[in-house]
Order: sequence, then structure tokens, then C-alpha cells
Amino acid sequence: DKATDPSIPEEDWECIQRFCDQVNADIEGPSLAPRLLAHKIQSPQEMEALHALTVLETCVNNCGERFHNEIAKFRFLNELIKVLSPKYYGTWSSEKVKSRVTEVIFSWTVWFPQEVKIRDAYQMLKKQGIVKEDPKLPEDKILPPPSPRPQSSIFDTDEEKSKLLARLLKSSHSEDLQAANRLIKSMIKEEQEKSAKVSRRVNTISEVSENVKRMDELLENYKRQELSKSDQETLQTLFQRCEKLRPLLFRLASETVDDDEALGK
Repeated sequence: DKATDPSIPEEDWECIQRFCDQVNADIEGPSLAPRLLAHKIQSPQEMEALHALTVLETCVNNCGERFHNEIAKFRFLNELIKVLSPKYYGTWSSEKVKSRVTEVIFSWTVWFPQEVKIRDAYQMLKKQGIVKEDPKLPEDKILPPPSPRPQSSIFDTDEEKSKLLARLLKSSHSEDLQAANRLIKSMIKEEQEKSAKVSRRVNTISEVSENVKRMDELLENYKRQELSKSDQETLQTLFQRCEKLRPLLFRLASETVDDDEALGK
């Protein structure tokens, strides 16, 4: 609600970034977020719909493969198509919103050529005459990182890429600006993947610690034969959850070999 608040004229990038972080941190995030965003994109308030589209595009940049898989399903694509279709909300959606939705779907056909459903949905819109011509994507528009960067940011630590980026941004040639845009996108993606890994590791370790602590308490009671039937069921559930988390911990440990402190935890 905060990230798509129609009363604010400009995007709240801090809030949008927090939403992306929540999507990455929550196991259900990638499946729940598209549904929430679809509802906002269909809003009769133009500013709310436009903000929601910005949040959607930021999630596509920051929330990884599981999010991409969700937006590439007909279930989600149909919700976007409803904004354009005169049979649904197309008659009262503003031209600005419809134009942005068209741009978003078209850009995905370019960025995710392997996703057949996205291409089919876009071709259907053209066939029905809802989309008359392909929109022009602003390739030379420089996209700033959407949130303040931590000190360990790749923008600061990768000196070679930072120098190249500075040189490209100073250029007045359109091709150099396009190259800068691509470099920024790849650097942001790399940083977001790194951040998502850290977040996933911290959350997993926290969950394991809490589960083990609760199991210890229940096992102490079990030794004293003070365990009720519901506590026995809880113990069984905790055991099953820990079993599922065990291989994830092994994988996280193997990914964390270059960080002694994290590996120690």
C-alpha cells in the first residue's frame, strides 16, 4: 500500500526496495507479490496503477527466477491484459496506464525470449488490434540504482566496472549510454543476487535456531514424560521442518566458503 500510494506524486524508492526485500525474504513472496501487484495495476486511480507498474518492473530486476516464473504464467499475464482489453477494464483505464502495461509486456518479450507464454500473450494483443504497433523501449535512459547502496556495494568494490561505467556515462554517444544502461542493470542484478543470498542465509539460520531451541524444550519434557498429544505433534512438525532445512544449510554453507564469519554461524 505504501509503495503504490496514489497520494504521492513521485516513487518512494526506499519503500519499493523494502517490498522487493520482503519478496526475496518470504518463501511465498514470489507467488503472492504478482497477485497483489495485479490488483493495484487494475486500480481506477491512475497514480496507484503507475506506481504499481514501477514496483512490478523493479521486482523483475531484483527478485530473481522464481518471480520471473510467476509473471510468465497466463494467470498473471491475463490480469495485465484485462487492463488493456475493452471487455474488462480497457474502457476506463487511462491511456498512460495502458501505454505502460503495453511497454512492460513488450519489454518482457525482448528480455525473456525463452518465455513462450509472454510472446503468445503479446501476439494475441496485436492480433486483436488492442496493440497497434510495438512500443519503443527507452534504451538510452539511464536507470539509477533504486536505493541507497551499502558500502560493500559492487559499484564501489569493482573498480574496473566502476571506471568503465563513469567513462560511458560521460559520453554523448547514444550507443555508450545504452552500454552504460546494460552495465548498470547487470551490476544491480549481481548486487541484488548477493543481497538475496545473504538475506536467505540469515533467515534460514534464524529459523533453524528457533526450531532447534523449541525442539530441545519439548524433548526435555518428553524425557520427563510431560508431553501432551498436541506437543508431540508439534515436535513431529518441527522435526520434519528441520529435516527439510538440513540440505538447504549444506548448500548455504558451500556458497559461503569465502566469508569466514558467516560460515562460522
